[in-house]
Amino acid sequence: MFPADMVRDSVVATIQAAHPDWNPDGYICSDDLNHFRTEHVEDLLEAEKGELDELEAGVIKALRKGDVVASNVAEEFEEQATFGQRVADKVAEFGGSWAFMGSFGAVLALWIALNSIHLLHKPFDPFPYILLNLCLSCLASIQAPVIMMSQNRQEARDRLRSENDYQINLKAELEIRAIDAKMDQLLTHQWQHLLEIQQIQTEMVEELARHTRLELGSR
Repeated sequence: MFPADMVRDSVVATIQAAHPDWNPDGYICSDDLNHFRTEHVEDLLEAEKGELDELEAGVIKALRKGDVVASNVAEEFEEQATFGQRVADKVAEFGGSWAFMGSFGAVLALWIALNSIHLLHKPFDPFPYILLNLCLSCLASIQAPVIMMSQNRQEARDRLRSENDYQINLKAELEIRAIDAKMDQLLTHQWQHLLEIQQIQTEMVEELARHTRLELGSR
């Protein structure tokens, strides 16, 4: 028989869960004590498995519940653009394309040709092409501010995209920290459970060795 007051508190809780009327001030036989020790160890191992499942469920729940930070910045930015801003973007887009370069070069070549080879009786813009220079100056004076407006919008779009990327990275970092904290907590619980299991196993081995010595001494 083994004194009940020398039984580990966690094992006592397991015994009382199975037998509420058990007297913790009495005695317990070795076979029953080993049985409840084994049952307690199984409960600890099952609890570890449950904690793992709970951790996985918690992570999935956090990912599902968390607000989605990522967004289509370009689409939202275009929805807020005014008609003039859209026109500026189209003008800047066309002005920086090969189509504009080709068409502009063709117009210049045609203009110069018509006013240089004297196909017309009276050229409308003879050399030195003053009207052409005036048109080019007007085009440059109009196109430059339009391109600057488009560049300003591009800078604003890039700034919003950078802010959105920062929010995404910050959220990811916070979620990783939360997962690391949960993992640390889980590992701490597992270490405590393993330590308790090892102590219970040591007690069982010591008790078995003591019974063996008693049996050998009685012979």
